[in-house]
Amino acid sequence: MGVVRDHPELALFLCLSLGYLVGKIHVGPITLGGICGTLIVSLLIGTRHVSVNEDVKTVFFALFIFSLGYLAGPQFFANLNRKSLRFFALCLIELVCVLGIAFGLAKAFDLDVGTASGILAGAATESAVVGTATEAIGKLDDLTAAQITQYQGHVATAYTVCYLFGLITIVLYTSQIMPILLRINLADASRELWEKMRGGVRGLESDEREALPGTVGRTFLVTVADGRRIGELEASLGGGVTVEGVKRGSVLLDPSPGLELTLSDLVQLVGRRRGIIAAGRAIGPETPAVPGLDTPLATRQVAVTEKATAGSTIAELERDHPEFRRDGVYITDVLRNDQHLPASAETQVERGDVLTLVGARAGLNKLVAKIGAVVKNDATDFVYLGLGIVVGSLIGQIVVRIGDIPLSLGTGGGCLVSGLLFGWFRSRRQTFGAFPPQAANTLKDLGLAIFIACTGLTAGPQAWPLLKEYGALLPFAGIAMVLIPATVSLIVGLTVLKIEKPLLIGAIAGQQCSTPAITSITQVAQSSVPLLGYTITYALSNFLLPLTGPILVGVLGA
Repeated sequence: MGVVRDHPELALFLCLSLGYLVGKIHVGPITLGGICGTLIVSLLIGTRHVSVNEDVKTVFFALFIFSLGYLAGPQFFANLNRKSLRFFALCLIELVCVLGIAFGLAKAFDLDVGTASGILAGAATESAVVGTATEAIGKLDDLTAAQITQYQGHVATAYTVCYLFGLITIVLYTSQIMPILLRINLADASRELWEKMRGGVRGLESDEREALPGTVGRTFLVTVADGRRIGELEASLGGGVTVEGVKRGSVLLDPSPGLELTLSDLVQLVGRRRGIIAAGRAIGPETPAVPGLDTPLATRQVAVTEKATAGSTIAELERDHPEFRRDGVYITDVLRNDQHLPASAETQVERGDVLTLVGARAGLNKLVAKIGAVVKNDATDFVYLGLGIVVGSLIGQIVVRIGDIPLSLGTGGGCLVSGLLFGWFRSRRQTFGAFPPQAANTLKDLGLAIFIACTGLTAGPQAWPLLKEYGALLPFAGIAMVLIPATVSLIVGLTVLKIEKPLLIGAIAGQQCSTPAITSITQVAQSSVPLLGYTITYALSNFLLPLTGPILVGVLGA
């Protein structure tokens, strides 16, 4: 252990490796996750008085919270509209409940500010609150250095216990108990809702793929269309089918609208399967693939930047841009942050969404120029990243006094606000400020893991005395602070907001920012439909919940 004390980098990465190993342990549908595992391991190692410089914790927390805001920014601002108001109400229920319960427990049991903040962070299963609350405690003027260290340690210990019980509760409550309370089979209800959203078309199971894809390419031998021009042929097929190539003998011809077809020409068509089948009657018999006429379908990942497109459904988007049907271009996937949404007719498209377009190359290029920009996310723009964290740190220095209570976002809250703004600004014009999702998620996860490890190492010596003093209270708080807001949201969402049941269950997992919960829900649902509700509340709560840490600390420390 002496070697670990003398080499803090060894202690940090030992906490990470062992912590993520502990986090992989499965108990039924429950896994602790790497962050909770890291905190448990670091608390144990910290009991041996192993510590790391505080500046390391500050730097990595800034990286984590900025990356978190950057990823959530586009959807956070996109959801500030009337259509999402009912989901925003669920997030407000979460905030009011967890703040009220934490404050009530602090007053009823005479809890110190650190323990109360740890209960809030753990029961709400929001790791970012650990950082914002810890930082806010460090700014309290009436505490000694020893008290600050003690209370910051209490944050980590209370968080660990409450997180464990809060995590188990939210996973079981949303994925197992809520469907029973709502009297639904979640898999059947999700499938029915998806079919309704897709206009009655059956949705695919998680392990299925289309046997008959909607977009196809075929070659035909001209026996019927002799003398017809390509433009006339495409018009007669009603759109959605394009001629991509013509081969006459051994010569490849440019398929311009004015080109006249002759007997024995070989024609390659790309478009909707229904239109392609009908084309055979207008052109001639289908032939096997022909060398030189095997042009593949082009694919583009396009970030939505067009203002008029934001908020439209896929059906509305295709209606407003006739090029989709005319040129045989199709949306096959919608990526929002790191979540894949069903590309159904009723799925809403927001600024910052990345659409996968597949189809004829010429029509594809025209559409890309109209609705967005080709995503260029192959390397991180460190100028943009560094500037964002600088701006966030400066925002965090601002102190606002409400009466005698000083409120400050601190570095964490400031970088969160900055990340939201920089991520939103990048989503509007994705030609600068690249921060690939893989890189952003890596920095987010690494930053939080290092911060949690540093916090756990510091808190280790205070962990056991706190557990002996409040042992029974912490599990109770972890369970109650999940059940109360989730149940209130379930009742309000069902009776007042009229949210569809699969979407409501996903939204409640999102208001709790619980990735394990939505993972379990989608497994039970055998569908990604609950994600449509989850992404909205998740984006909103990711911004709002971390702000509860400084608020609670400011109120209790006044």
